[in-house]
Amino acid sequence: MKPYHSIPVLMMGFLLSWSLAKTTDKRPQPELTDTVNSVYPAIVRIEVVSEKGSGGRMMKSRSTGSGVIISKDGLVVTNHHVAGKATRITCRLYDGEELSADLLGADPMTDLAVIRLRTKERPSGSSSLSVASFGDSDEVKVGDACFAMGSPAGLSQSVTRGIIANVAMISPHSGSFRLDGENVGELVRWLGHDAVIFPGNSGGPLVNARGEIIGINEVGIGSLGGAIPSNLARDVSGELAANGFVKRCWTGLECQPVLDPRKSGILVAGVIEDSPAEMAGIKPGDLIKTYAGKKVGARIAEDLPVFNQLAFGMKVGVEIKIAGMRNEKPMKWKLKTAVRESAFAKERELKNWGLTVRNFTLMSSLEARRPSKKGAQVHSVGRGGPSYGAKPRLSAGDVITALNGEAVESMEDLIRISKKITKGKTQPVATLVSLERDLADLLTVVKIGPEAEENRPLQAWKPWVGISTQVLTRELSEALGLPKTTKGIRVVQVYPDTPAQKSGIRAGDLLFRLDGQIINAYRSEDAEIFGNMIKEYKTDANVRFTGQRNAKKLDLNVTLEKRPAPPNELPEYKDETFEFTVRELSFGDRVNIRLKDDHPGLLIHNVEPAGWASLAGLRQGDLLLSIDGAEQKDVGKFEKKMNGLVKQKAQRIIFFVRRGIHTLFLELEPDWDNS
Repeated sequence: MKPYHSIPVLMMGFLLSWSLAKTTDKRPQPELTDTVNSVYPAIVRIEVVSEKGSGGRMMKSRSTGSGVIISKDGLVVTNHHVAGKATRITCRLYDGEELSADLLGADPMTDLAVIRLRTKERPSGSSSLSVASFGDSDEVKVGDACFAMGSPAGLSQSVTRGIIANVAMISPHSGSFRLDGENVGELVRWLGHDAVIFPGNSGGPLVNARGEIIGINEVGIGSLGGAIPSNLARDVSGELAANGFVKRCWTGLECQPVLDPRKSGILVAGVIEDSPAEMAGIKPGDLIKTYAGKKVGARIAEDLPVFNQLAFGMKVGVEIKIAGMRNEKPMKWKLKTAVRESAFAKERELKNWGLTVRNFTLMSSLEARRPSKKGAQVHSVGRGGPSYGAKPRLSAGDVITALNGEAVESMEDLIRISKKITKGKTQPVATLVSLERDLADLLTVVKIGPEAEENRPLQAWKPWVGISTQVLTRELSEALGLPKTTKGIRVVQVYPDTPAQKSGIRAGDLLFRLDGQIINAYRSEDAEIFGNMIKEYKTDANVRFTGQRNAKKLDLNVTLEKRPAPPNELPEYKDETFEFTVRELSFGDRVNIRLKDDHPGLLIHNVEPAGWASLAGLRQGDLLLSIDGAEQKDVGKFEKKMNGLVKQKAQRIIFFVRRGIHTLFLELEPDWDNS
């Protein structure tokens, strides 16, 4: 799961010399000692269902990563990009035992997350969890032996070996690795190593020869892996476990390395408007030499995370003394730190709007150049939904400021006012929406309200014969030895227990006339002509077919009957909890699957990606035969059955399904705590 796709891949620019390669070959290889192997049982494979807004709705996705147990009560450290947006987490221990886990907290700035195994679910008498310990990453040196442990590509736990290649590795392109709008490179300098890692290793430990965690694997750049240093990981994970978040301060300072290598200090690149730094009088171009009494400096980009860790780590609301230079003159400043909010607030889906929205944070309001955090920002819009159909339509980045003249200062206001507008209504309500787009104040009308019932009108009963046909094209007629001018159809299938079967029509029969009228079909695009001719009759009409069978004249009378209901007219039910849709079997379904009329089953019409049904292995096209041993044939009874299981919060639900010629049992284990 390491996001190699979001980080530029480095290409080796030159080859090592032969003598260096020869020396490297003679170097003793790091050994997997008992001490190192003792960490192996603490590795966990993490399967995650995550949720994020896209296309106007909250979309689920499924992925795998790695983690390491750091406490006897089941604390596991992993990456934010593995579990930071998780709605469901399942962990597999080294011996195959599976446990659910809960997300305690995640920090996008360091790409770290902490989850807790549900140890209470373990059977009584289970052995104690294996635990790994943090080492001191400040002691790590280039050339030290290291071991990368994890579950690459979702496989079982694995270990690879290598050496430390770099103790201050950063992404070569500033800001190229972002999570939830945060630049991970602001605080993290990776431990670079050549132990082989792949997607799925993310969150697994990097271990030294003493069996201590010296890093949490996160990325791959070129041929090297990058691990978050253990000292940083230990501090952040401790705060996440205790509070669920990391509290940092904000100053509005933006710094970069000095431009003149003869000077020491750190260069102020920018100062955010109305920030603590601006209020303190700091300006771009100033050179900071001491910060809170500590000497600071940055000659290269790799030095910046060290300063940022110091600056962001100060207590909120305290006064910081800063000393430096401006135009070669000594300067002193006093700066009062403020709370640093996240880059973006979490989005939320509004189904009756067809969009996802979120509140502003201080940082996102500043980025949007807004005077305050008031308003609800549109995050994504679904094509075809009410917001997309408005004129002008809503777009990502728009800020909703009022509904029918009532001010909207937050996402919560938007939800509250929407409910008030639609309360008691059975149809969508045209609502005047005030919104801001860049510097423009726009008005539009969005029809919000209860989701309209799916339009599934029953069609009038139509007659049918019960056959499938193909057109007698010029080429087909010639191949069958018929005159090229022949018009008509060829019967390719006769359905059981239908008028065609009862009257003796067979597959291979050629039909030229219907009640003396020529079936005027001789091109492939004439496929609908025969069906349209049948539709002109009543459902109990007696019709006469003339044609040919085995080069002999064919003359048959057929009494038409009512056409069975097609799939789009059959009852169906969408289960919102488990996120799948079923419908009753059509006549055609039973024929194609070779089922008798009394055979049980409901067709799985749709399965939402990464929903509980999907996680259990249910697929579109499956035939659901039974639930917990109870046969399923009627959608109404199925709905009652599922509602009952939801009401009692069943811990385990067994679906028995048919897939092709195979049958199998699927186990749904809903996580009601996250429902």
